[in-house]
Order: sequence, then C-alpha cells, then structure tokens
Amino acid sequence: MATSDSTIRRYTESDPDVRLMLRVREGDALAFEELMARHQAKLVSLMGYLVGRSDMAEDLAQDVFLRVYRSRERYVPGSKFTTWLYTIANNVASNARRTLARRKEVNLAAPDPAASGAVTIDTISSAASGLMPTRQFDRSELREVVRQAVEGLGDRQRTAVLLSKFEHLDYAEIGEVMGMTPQAIKSLIARARGKLKESLEPYLVDPPVADTPPPGDTTARRAER
Repeated sequence: MATSDSTIRRYTESDPDVRLMLRVREGDALAFEELMARHQAKLVSLMGYLVGRSDMAEDLAQDVFLRVYRSRERYVPGSKFTTWLYTIANNVASNARRTLARRKEVNLAAPDPAASGAVTIDTISSAASGLMPTRQFDRSELREVVRQAVEGLGDRQRTAVLLSKFEHLDYAEIGEVMGMTPQAIKSLIARARGKLKESLEPYLVDPPVADTPPPGDTTARRAER
C-alpha cells in the first residue's frame, strides 16, 4: 500500500532519524554513519537478547545495518525510523533463531548490562511491575537474574517487551514490527510482564511507601501543609 504524502511529511518533520535516512537515500555516507552511531549500541544489545547469543549480537546488528543500506533507494518514511529499523532487526533475529534451532545451538546468554544502551535488571524489573532489587547486585548476579528472567519468555514475548523498553514503542508500533494487531501486542506484553514478575519476585521487593503520620498527629499534619 502506497504511503500518503501527508504521512511522509509528518514523519519527515517529526523524526530526525527519518531525515537522516532520507539523506542516506540520496547517497550521504556521513548520514548513514550518524544513524549507526545513534543506534548501534542499543541494536547490538537487543539482538543479543532476541537471539540468545551475545557472541553473535554484533554481527547480527551489522547485518541489520547492511540491510538498511541496501534498502536505502526504496526507503519511504511511512513510520518512525526506529519502527522500520526494528522491523528489519526482528526479521534478522527470527532467521538467526531458526538457523540456531536447526543446529540445536540455542543457548541464551544475556549481553553485558554495563554496555551502553543495554537492558539491565532495572529495565527488566520495571517491565514486570516496577519492583526494585532487594539489594545491590554485583555484575555476575545481575547477568544471571536477567538471563533467567528473559529465558523464561517466549520469542514473541521477549521481542515485544524489549521493543517497548528500548524505544518506548507503543502497541501499534510494536504490532507493525511484529506483524500483529495492537490488541494482540497488549495481551502479549501483559502475559510477559506476569512471567517476568513471577521470575523476579524472589529477588525483588515492593518500592518503599512514604511514611504516613499516625492518626491524631497534628504536628505532622501541620508540617504537610
């Protein structure tokens, strides 16, 4: 379906990444380098989680950018740039998972959470319910907690949650990436959050509640005014 002129104009005016990609379409190599600099760290981390192989993440991210570049002459801004980018990333990740499944080599290993733009325990726990760690985790513990929580999600649940937390994509945008309806995405993320909460509850506690003055404490009530 052709993209309307008004849609093209809307995304061109509102999204600086779209404007960069339009420059790439015209052969501007520096614009492509800037797009890579903006998104590479997050994309590498995302691919590591989607495929479950941190050792493959950088190569897969490069594959995504290669596809972006090869598609430059056909690019039409019908959505945010990140929606289009993550659609390509989701296809690359799906192909990689199928290849690994055939080789029986799937072994989920979370990327280093300290990497720039990477998902951390705070990101995953906030996706579940806003819970916070019971104590300060060291890096190895944090990796293991995240790995186990993410490993418990199905491929589609993992993709939907990570897209939501990486770029704050809404249900419609995630649905566009994954080829699903917004309502289906909403249901998918709700189920994923439930699974994450169940997996993380042994390690997490509810956030502290502000102290409430006891009944009849007029001094505290005056201080609040």
